[in-house]
Parts: sequence; C-alpha cells; structure tokens
Amino acid sequence: MQVIKTKDLFLAFVVVTVWGANFTVIKLGLAGIPPMLFASLRYVFAAFPAIFFVKRPAISWKYIIASGLTVGFGQFSCLFYAMHIGMPAGISSIVLQSQVFFTLLFGVFLLKESMHGRQLAGLLFAACGLLFIGAENFAGDTPSVPAAGLFLTVLAAAFWGISNIVARCASKKAASEGKSLDMLSLVVWASLIPPVPLLGMALLLDPPKALWQAVTHLNAVSVFSIFYLSFGATLLGYGLWSTLLGKYPAGKIAPLSLLVPVTGLLTARIVLGESLSTMQWIGGLIILLGLILANLQKSPKPLS
Repeated sequence: MQVIKTKDLFLAFVVVTVWGANFTVIKLGLAGIPPMLFASLRYVFAAFPAIFFVKRPAISWKYIIASGLTVGFGQFSCLFYAMHIGMPAGISSIVLQSQVFFTLLFGVFLLKESMHGRQLAGLLFAACGLLFIGAENFAGDTPSVPAAGLFLTVLAAAFWGISNIVARCASKKAASEGKSLDMLSLVVWASLIPPVPLLGMALLLDPPKALWQAVTHLNAVSVFSIFYLSFGATLLGYGLWSTLLGKYPAGKIAPLSLLVPVTGLLTARIVLGESLSTMQWIGGLIILLGLILANLQKSPKPLS
C-alpha cells in the first residue's frame, strides 16, 4: 500500500487550507466588487497570462467550453451571488461539498454508472443535513441563511457536479486516443470561457457606470481577493492537486478534500467572526458524515 510522504501531506494541507479560505476571501471581495464582475475578473486573471505558458489540453474545444460554462460560469455565478445576498462563508464551504453527491447522481443517469449502498446512504445524510441548515429559516423572522442563497449554493454544487462529468468524459476521450488529460491545463484554458457571460450577467444586474466605478476604485482588499482567487485558489490549488493526483491513487488523495469545509469554517470564524447555531452545526456535521460515507473505499454490491 502506497503511503503519502510527509512533504506531500503538507502540500495537500496547503491546498485544502487555500480552498477553505477561498470562501472567506470571496466574502471580503464582495464588499467592494459587484458579484458577477468579481467572478469575471477572477477568470480573466486565471487565464492570463497562464495560457501563454500552459499548453492547451489534448482534448477538443467542446470539452473546454463545456467545462468553462459549468464550473466557471454556472458554479461561480451562483456561488458569488448567493454569498452576495447573505449566504455565510462557512456554511457555503459545507453546502458546496454536496457536489460529491451530484457527481454520483449525474454519473448514474448520464454515464450509466452504479451507485453503491454507502454512497446512497451518504446522499440521504447530506439531504438531511441541508434540511437542518435551512430549518432556521422557518423558525424566525430574520433567517441567518437566506433561502435564495441556500438554493443558489446547492445549484452551484450541481453545476460543479456536471463539470466533474465533463472532465470525466474528456479524460476518457483523451485516453481512448492514447493521450492523458492535464487537469491544470484544462482549468487554465477553460478559464477563457466564463469572463464574457459573467460580464454579461454583470451588465444585467448593475449599470455600466457602477461597474466602471468599481473597477477604477478597487481597494487593497478587492485586489487581494481577485489575485487570491485567480492565482491561489485556481492556479496554485489545482496545480498542486493535479501533481498529487499524478503521484498517488485518487482514493488516497481525494478524501483529503473533506478538510475543505473544516478549514472553511475555521477561516470564516477567525476572519469574519461567523458563528453557527446548534442547528447549523448539526446540519454541517451530518453533511460531513455523508461525505465520509460516500468516500469510503470498500462498498457492498452496487445498487442497480
């Protein structure tokens, strides 16, 4: 059994910490930049100048465009707007991990893959966890988690799940042609796609004058947020993660991403002062339990 080296465990911890803090940084950036403009700028700087140094992935443009539209435009337009209208950073980091279950479901329905009993149990646990998180919306006049924000965050997770299916199909296509898919390369080149539709959304939500005002009056926190998301969460994060996946079996590395909600909650608590209610803690823990169940290596016979 291959053991992960201490140095590589440290790198994995760096990645999950960067990805977990990503939610707090989004919240900080949204204080000074309209959400769709913020998301657009993220991908502009994720693509440039990286595309001049990273070779285009060995797949057709349809996969690159599909990836850019699902994860870049779909996922982050939903997530940024959800957080813009009040979705807390810490809870967002938990709810977004439901992408694991959307990936499983889309794999079953679109790729005819099998779902194991533990994966189904994990899916049911996650659904219960979401109910706990949303329950407080019906308990008081001022919900701590806006219903629209929760819905958009779940929708963001669904888009992420679709993008995983796109990446899986692209990887299989490349393998059938005797090639291998470089995931960092896919991330960089797919980053060319989201800026235009995101900017279009920005123009629908805010007048051009307001957008221009935001761009020409960026403060230090806004600039930091843009570059953190572009170079830290996107290029550094996916670059290191791709390297680790290339050195070890996916079953060894992928479960480490379960630490992202933990670092997300801690960062939101330390930087933003966010705190969760008892119901939200219960819901978050149930979702994490569902994730652990879904990622267990050994499973019973698949359900047909």
